[in-house]
Amino acid sequence: MNSDFTAVITGGNKGIGADLARRMLAEGYRVVSVSRHAPDFVHERLSSVEADLLDAAAVAEAAQEIAGRHDVTHFVQNAGLVWPNLIEDAKAEDIAGLAQLHLGSALTLLQAFLPAMKARKFGRVLFNGSRAALGAKTRTAYGATKAGMVGMARTWALELAPHGITVNVVAPGPILTDNFWGIIPKGSPQEADLATRIPVGRLGTVEDVTNAFMFFADAKAGFVTGQTLYVCGGASVGGFQL
Repeated sequence: MNSDFTAVITGGNKGIGADLARRMLAEGYRVVSVSRHAPDFVHERLSSVEADLLDAAAVAEAAQEIAGRHDVTHFVQNAGLVWPNLIEDAKAEDIAGLAQLHLGSALTLLQAFLPAMKARKFGRVLFNGSRAALGAKTRTAYGATKAGMVGMARTWALELAPHGITVNVVAPGPILTDNFWGIIPKGSPQEADLATRIPVGRLGTVEDVTNAFMFFADAKAGFVTGQTLYVCGGASVGGFQL
């Protein structure tokens, strides 16, 4: 029963994370959002822990707080930042910062949740990756750390499979979110042109991504682990560039 499940979603306050939180709540999950700001919606089974995932100490504190209150069954590392720069303007600190956000915070949080997952012999660990892991201009730090998610997920999948815990990555292409519109103006000719270059002829929606997450989250998906699913309208197949 989904009512036995508790999902922790980083960045569950907006965009893909908020849509996933709503979907899980509708299906009976308890949901804990971890982000700098609380979600702008309420639900009797929704709680929020405010923490900056760029701050390792804050993440450690949040992890212990959540693990002390909940037996977490699902962990979704969804929060992300882009920080786009051409090579000449990129900084080593960008890589370090996004590594903490995308990878380090995931490790700290999962370490706190693992005892409960192992005791239950069940768990679902999910990453929100990116098609940019295959390469995209101005994505030095972002592409590197999103690619790192794939390697980390595959490693965790091998270690955790004997405990009934699966680990998978959903890798979106261009999705209509605030992160996307922070780079490409909403309703702009650039946005319209980009849609024509996606093989399926449109940009993605948060619901497209949430559908993939819900598949991996299902208790019946226990024979699928260590995988990366591109939700990109075919943009990962050819030579697509933003």
